[in-house]
Amino acid sequence: MPQNKQILLDNRPEGEAVASNFKLVVSDTPALRDGQVLVRHHFLSLDPYMRGRMNDAKSYAVPQAVGETMGGGTVGEVVESNNAKFAVGDKVVGMGGWQQYSVVDADLPGALRKVDTTHIPLSAYLGAVGMPGVTAWYGLVKIIEPKAGETMVVSAATGAVGSAFAALSKARGCRTVGIAGGPDKCKYAVDELGFDACIDYKLHQDAASLSKALKEACPNGIDGHFENVGGMVLDAVLSRMNAFGRIAVCGMIAGYNGAPLPITYPALILISRLKLQGFIVTEHLEVWPEALKELGTLVATGKLKPRESIAIGLEAAPEAFLGLLKGRNFGKQLVKLS
Repeated sequence: MPQNKQILLDNRPEGEAVASNFKLVVSDTPALRDGQVLVRHHFLSLDPYMRGRMNDAKSYAVPQAVGETMGGGTVGEVVESNNAKFAVGDKVVGMGGWQQYSVVDADLPGALRKVDTTHIPLSAYLGAVGMPGVTAWYGLVKIIEPKAGETMVVSAATGAVGSAFAALSKARGCRTVGIAGGPDKCKYAVDELGFDACIDYKLHQDAASLSKALKEACPNGIDGHFENVGGMVLDAVLSRMNAFGRIAVCGMIAGYNGAPLPITYPALILISRLKLQGFIVTEHLEVWPEALKELGTLVATGKLKPRESIAIGLEAAPEAFLGLLKGRNFGKQLVKLS
């Protein structure tokens, strides 16, 4: 069995996460038991939710245990199998974590899923045709429930969730506006992802300024919003929501370092009779097949061309993750392991 590099959570952050919170170790891969498979990971997914798990605090996800391998989505191939359902060479997606190899009890429901790479790149199963894509699909389809001609807005517009949201929203006949950081990301959002407009939040110092930009980009107001950021962005959007608008809350990345994120004018929720709903996509596994079918078709037909930021080697994962939290990635953040 091969030796395995792993990155552990060595200690919990105090405020902002830093590289010294992580530790690289090398261990022997255990021999397989009946029903298990050995997966060599090709790509590791880095996602903002991981920051919340680093804290030992009440949250929507169980805290990451100190001294254990950081959790995370992976894609790779089966290199050894003691399970009749999986053969050597099968391409698979699972939650292998921050390591080069994982031993998986493949009979456990949802532990490992075969994927077809004939028309869809393997890495896409960690982005557009994976958890981020399904997250965008669920927030849009099940919470926002868009109607043709309405205006949709999404923050973190060029990330894995935002790019999928754009394709799904445009397919439903909606005007779709993004909020992203920097002119390059905004240009990419419009030119390649199909957004009707994209606002650079870095040009705005406060919610009032961002709200004015939203008014220009959304002359008919906002009917549906997908929130990934919180803080100033959510304040600005709330001021432009139409009556009976719907907001799907997926993330609050602006507060992942522990700073509170108060809403400045919560009365707007009542005044505009808004629906504001948070959700965790893994609590809605029943919709995944439907969502993945649509997302896979969009990618296979070239209607969704998500961009990827790829760090090379497991050792690069901590710095790539810290960069993700500061918005340094351009598209889905991955680590190439093989």
